[in-house]
Amino acid sequence: MIGRGRPGPDLFQRGLAAVVPPWMDRNLRLLLATRMAMSVGRSVLSIVTALYLAALGFSGLEIGTLFVGVTFASALMSSAVGLLSDRVGRKPFLVVVPILAAGASVAYATTTAAVVLFVAAALGSFGRGAGAGGGNVGPYQPAESAFIAEDVPAGHRVEAFGRVAFTSVLGGLVGGLMAQLVDAGPHTTAAAALGAYRPAFLASAVLFLLAGVVALGLREPAAHGRRQTNRAVRPSRWPRRSWPALWRLWITNGTNGVAMGLFAPFMSYWMYRRYGVGAGQIGILFVLVNIGSLSATVMAPAISGRFGTVRAIIAVRMLGGLLILPMVLAPTFWAAGAAYFLRMLAQRVGMPLRLSFVQDMAHPSERATVAALSTVPAQVTMAGGQTLAGYLFDEVSLSAPFEIAALFQCVDAALYAILFALSPPQPSAAETAGAPGALPAADPDGAGGKPETGKGTDPDPGQAGADPVGGHAGVDPVGGQAVREPR
Repeated sequence: MIGRGRPGPDLFQRGLAAVVPPWMDRNLRLLLATRMAMSVGRSVLSIVTALYLAALGFSGLEIGTLFVGVTFASALMSSAVGLLSDRVGRKPFLVVVPILAAGASVAYATTTAAVVLFVAAALGSFGRGAGAGGGNVGPYQPAESAFIAEDVPAGHRVEAFGRVAFTSVLGGLVGGLMAQLVDAGPHTTAAAALGAYRPAFLASAVLFLLAGVVALGLREPAAHGRRQTNRAVRPSRWPRRSWPALWRLWITNGTNGVAMGLFAPFMSYWMYRRYGVGAGQIGILFVLVNIGSLSATVMAPAISGRFGTVRAIIAVRMLGGLLILPMVLAPTFWAAGAAYFLRMLAQRVGMPLRLSFVQDMAHPSERATVAALSTVPAQVTMAGGQTLAGYLFDEVSLSAPFEIAALFQCVDAALYAILFALSPPQPSAAETAGAPGALPAADPDGAGGKPETGKGTDPDPGQAGADPVGGHAGVDPVGGQAVREPR
């Protein structure tokens, strides 16, 4: 009888360890808190920004032009954050960038002047990555990803990025509920728009400011890549050690950027134009999507271990492209929402896989730089896609941008297969000879071929035999097959 009481505490401890495992330190908990605050604010803005601009009388082309300015400004800021944080540390940017977004939100809450709105949107990265969720937290993401890669043991990176993605989805859920702060119909006048949308912008400003304040408590990881790298391998301004992976990421991200630019920033605007719904109904849809897809983010490590990271990324990108078509052809708002829900399930699985994969393909001293530079082509092509989408919305049809986006995302999946599965990046001669942080040599056949003993060096010194994509030890990133750890 006495023994029956013992499993209770043990069960509680196991449950606590599952939620807060031993490798999740104070830094990661603070980062998750900042990500939560940023994601809630971004989610609110992803719903209301385009609707607010439309209520002020902006045309589809004008909204697209504003998003182009945001894209270019964000590309410059992301590149600067990546390059500088590899040299001065990650923390300053995790504090400053949210404060900039807070100031931009205050500007939107207090004025309708077009010039101010354009400048504020650029500084706050409004419209960069939209839809149901706040996965894109702005230009500081390269610093955040590199911080996590350095703070978390190599064997737990996919799990860590999965928790980041889970937090983003949870933030998107809360943001969808907060969109109910907007008391405006789909055809509100410009005079009433400022008052109607002001609570949402002010709430976002508070959240962004909170994220910056919480980030003040972060401590730069002791095993910072700039200090752990062998002194004989000096950091360079150009990420030459990560070049084999970087140029491949440029091609795939650039192609995907066209697709994302054509539809992602315009989701709420398209629903408003296509079905005549306002922020309230769109917010409810996004809440339901986020509730249903919460589990998808925590499935990423298991999917990576079973199929391989590259194969999983290819699959979710192809599925995401195909699901755009039934969404845009749906006769009713809720039918489109059902297709959108399925697409977001795939997108949520892919996000932690992609973030972890990029970090582990990069040399430790170049992580933030690679994270930033790898997205630059996507920013450029996204800008072109946004301009084209604005024109197509006004002059052709509401469905045309989405149909073209579906084509480009399917092409992107095929390119990912060619560049990372059939012809994966190989380490340079210097890295193969034993330089620290060598790029892992993925299985070129994608079927779990056995590498030679000693190959596939882990990007983090002292983590021998870890998965090169930050998942489970000894798992091939392409084929998902277990391989023997080198001795």
